[in-house]
Amino acid sequence: MLDILVAGGVGVDTIVRVPEMAFGEGDGLGVEPIRDYVAHTGNGVALGCHVLGLSTRLLDFIGEDAQGEMVLRHYERHGLDFRHLVSPQGTSRSVNFVDEAGNRFSFHDYRHAPDLRLPADFYGPHLAETAHVHLSISNVTGGMLHDLDGRFSVSTDLHAWDGKAEHHKAYALRADTVFLSTARLGDDAEPTMRWILDHGRAALVVATAGERGGLLLERGGALASYDALDPAAELSGAVPEWAAWRPVDSNGAGDAFVSGFLWARRRGEGLGAAIDAGRIAGAFACRKEGTHSEFITEPLLAESLAALHG
Repeated sequence: MLDILVAGGVGVDTIVRVPEMAFGEGDGLGVEPIRDYVAHTGNGVALGCHVLGLSTRLLDFIGEDAQGEMVLRHYERHGLDFRHLVSPQGTSRSVNFVDEAGNRFSFHDYRHAPDLRLPADFYGPHLAETAHVHLSISNVTGGMLHDLDGRFSVSTDLHAWDGKAEHHKAYALRADTVFLSTARLGDDAEPTMRWILDHGRAALVVATAGERGGLLLERGGALASYDALDPAAELSGAVPEWAAWRPVDSNGAGDAFVSGFLWARRRGEGLGAAIDAGRIAGAFACRKEGTHSEFITEPLLAESLAALHG
């Protein structure tokens, strides 16, 4: 049995590092070297779980193009089990601007046709082999929503949902654990979180808020909050070297949080330990330049958890 099957969310990020998001006058700006990374949300969760020692498989479409070849070479180097079909429109891409504080703004080129879906005869055998499914909200996974029965647990990440878009609702209602960002909900995320619990199958909703930490709400429970991790201040004892590094790039931090959380849950850990594992994995990702350029390993995450709890 697989520990986790990740569906959708593979692409290539082009990262442009700029002094600030306001680009000033004129029609040009000299920047640091522009680099490409195999990226997007499914890639981040799948590779993050794979590096943490979970038996992981990833499904998606890629194109017969330079970016698709880059994806295949990348997964071969990492030993990730990747099963794919060919999209005639090519591989998804993004261009992300990152400022000196590590904040990012993304221009996403989804690329695939709106009606492109992973067919049931392709994904069906993989569903039969997994204990958990993490479903990316890309259109290609839409056909899988009706096949998410009780044979396995399901998670999804709604990212910066505004609480209204119908596309996201379909995923929110079909997952046992729902992650989302507060980016478009501001300080009033609780109504959206409660709506997910009241109308869907979720037992837990986690709303991440970047450097402000996040919120969690369990079915039948009260809204709780957690702080973002400041490794230099919070880790004690044998402090890992990475804790002293400053944040440089927030690309992929949310996906890293999800992979750390799912790793802890798969080990049978409670909610508090899973949140801590996510906090550590996310903080580690922010200290690495580029998207999904390096993931925290299982020994380092275990060491960091031990340091967090003294």
